Formats: sequence, structure tokens, C-alpha cells
Amino acid sequence: MVFKKESILERLKKLEEVLSKLKEKERIKLEEYRQDTDAQWITERGLEIGASTILDIGNHILAGVYQTPVEEYEQILEKLHEKRVISKSLYENLRGLGGFRNILVHGYLSLNLELVYGHYKNALDSFPEFIAEIERWLEGYESIRN
Repeated sequence: MVFKKESILERLKKLEEVLSKLKEKERIKLEEYRQDTDAQWITERGLEIGASTILDIGNHILAGVYQTPVEEYEQILEKLHEKRVISKSLYENLRGLGGFRNILVHGYLSLNLELVYGHYKNALDSFPEFIAEIERWLEGYESIRN
């Protein structure tokens, strides 16, 4: 796979859009969240798109720059950390995102609202951190290439 910076930038922009939408509900408390189907749908869909976008960005970097194939979503984050694309703290905050994405996609009939709410609150911090770390990595990658 050929690495394309534009592909990463396009996906980062999408992640920023998702984050903006998720922030609209950031003040919602768990009790309120349990009763608000609209908030549930917004956060569930936003988390699904956000998680998929993060994993897609990671996979693109790993395949295009490091020629590192992965077989499972969770390996993407692990390998990004190993390659020093993301920090240890971000890796620890995002660990489990691949499995959670699968729960959102395939387990939607029996979602645990507390689990989703917890991931939602974490995403409000970890998604912008991911964006910042990937942008920093891109800057470093570009300076090495040029």
C-alpha cells in the first residue's frame, strides 16, 4: 500500500467533525443519557464512526509507511504505539477501541448504556489527543522524507 498524506488529513477532518458533534452532548449526565434516545443514537453513531476512522488512519500508516500488516483491530493501536506514532498514554486510553467498535456495529441490540457512556466520555479527551498526535507524527514524517 502506498502512503498518502491526503488520505490521513481527510480522515482527521472527518474525526474532527465527529468530535464536534459528540461535544454537543458533553454536559449530559448518565441518568439523563439513559432517558434520551437521541443522545444515545448520536453518541453511538459518533463513537462508531470515530473508532472506525482512528483504526483506518492507523492501518493506513502501518501498511503504507511501515509495511506492517495487522489481523485484528486491536493490533493497530498496539503497533502504532510500538512504532512511536502514538504515545503510551494515548495507547492506554484507546486500548479496547477495536473491540468496542465491534460491539457498536454488531451488538447494537444489547448495548450496555453505561459502557457506551464511559467510552463516550473517554472519547471527548482521547479523540482530540489522537488528532494532535497524528498531526505531530505527520510533521515529523514529512521532515524526514524531505
